[in-house]
Amino acid sequence: MTAEQIAEWDTELSALTGSLRRLFNRPEPRRVFAQYVEGLLAELPVKNGWTLSERAGHLTPDRMQWLLNGSVWEADRLRDAVRDYVVAHLGDSDASLVIDDTQAQKKGTKSVGVAFQHCGLTGDVRNCQTMVILTYAAGAGHAFIDRRLYLPEEWTGDRERLREAGVPEDVGFATKPELAITMLESALAAGVPFGWVLADAGYGRDRKLRAFFHERTLPYVLAVPADLPLEGPPGKPRLPAVKRADDLLHYAKIRDEWERRSLGEGAKGERLYDWTAFDVTVKDEEPAEGFTHWLVMRRSPHPNRRGKDGQLHREIAYFLVHAPHDTTLTEIITRAGGRWRIEEDNEINKQLVGFAQYQVRKWTPWHRHITACMLATAFLTVQHAALTGPEPEPNDTPQEADHPGKDQVSDESETTG
Repeated sequence: MTAEQIAEWDTELSALTGSLRRLFNRPEPRRVFAQYVEGLLAELPVKNGWTLSERAGHLTPDRMQWLLNGSVWEADRLRDAVRDYVVAHLGDSDASLVIDDTQAQKKGTKSVGVAFQHCGLTGDVRNCQTMVILTYAAGAGHAFIDRRLYLPEEWTGDRERLREAGVPEDVGFATKPELAITMLESALAAGVPFGWVLADAGYGRDRKLRAFFHERTLPYVLAVPADLPLEGPPGKPRLPAVKRADDLLHYAKIRDEWERRSLGEGAKGERLYDWTAFDVTVKDEEPAEGFTHWLVMRRSPHPNRRGKDGQLHREIAYFLVHAPHDTTLTEIITRAGGRWRIEEDNEINKQLVGFAQYQVRKWTPWHRHITACMLATAFLTVQHAALTGPEPEPNDTPQEADHPGKDQVSDESETTG
């Protein structure tokens, strides 16, 4: 990067933080907020109250701590400003909203929401905080636009503990999918332009979340568990009925019509998978008018998972798709690959701007720090987009007869055996 570009970025950052003056009622927090965001973007080995204060020329961390703990401003207004900034620069009606959650490992029991719970980073149970996050993924770039702190029931059932942590009185228990719904409702109310919603199986398995999409005629690609309830035809006597997602494996083997496509470059090279799709009926769920459900299977190209029999097998992942009838398999695969944008955003936030390095315990400072990090990475994304242009889509090649709806389970059961 040239000196001119660096100077231009400094000017753009000053303009961005200056445009948020309305969030603060006094000059001091305005100045300290600008210094805080600049520090999050600086090359510091650790980003906490002391290091950010030293960079800003403060003798103590008092002013940074006051910005998070005592000054008067609303983190949710900053969140809305981050969302509007991202949409203003990256907005695209074809964009995807991506849902996921992430964790920050913590010690002790005082940090708001901390509990022994599943930690995605380590794959086991750790003492951590969990936040549900929403990424805006467009062709020009991707960034977080919303966040919700998950409070386990051991917290919401202890009103005194909530008061000590500064949790508002009207905050009660909500599942992670319910928190995702509140973020989606907020995006819809704000008129955020997007075309699809993507999420992993932790959200795809939730019937209430799927019903939210059906009621609002929203397309989605959701990873789902193998036991997702389906209603299929009984088939011939020698063919099994379809009652759950993995029952379709039998039909996929008979048909043997897998298409190898790419999800683009990953850390270990091109991410190639085999794909096939079936038109399905989800038990007790109706798609929106003009929409249909597909069950899409993704198979690893080589054996990579050891089964109960001790043999290596190809790993199979399942995706439930809710989309208009004429949606192509190419489009579905491209969308499925887009879910990884949120993983990239999570990594960028944690590695570059101290997303999980905070030293705050209570509700208000937690939201202020996390949202300031979102602003910092949104700024990076917008500046990167201006330099590089639109991101490439996953490298897939359209195939003849590309509509997944052409292969229905009912057709297979009538023509096989």
